[in-house]
Amino acid sequence: MAMFPNLKRAVFTVTQHEEGWAVEHDGHFFDASLVRDEVLAAASRRARASNENGLPAQIRLQGELGFTLR
Repeated sequence: MAMFPNLKRAVFTVTQHEEGWAVEHDGHFFDASLVRDEVLAAASRRARASNENGLPAQIRLQGELGFTLR
């Protein structure tokens, strides 16, 4: 089995928060909205900015219908 390096990356999780959705990163919540797609767009902007600054990023969706997408 091949070994892959453990890359450091920024993880932005779109999750249910209070009455709607928010982006969670390093224990902090950002860009809260009642509309999940708006929060996904915000997570995408944050991930793109992270990539442009040299830190790879990952977006996760959590909390919808009990599934976690990676």
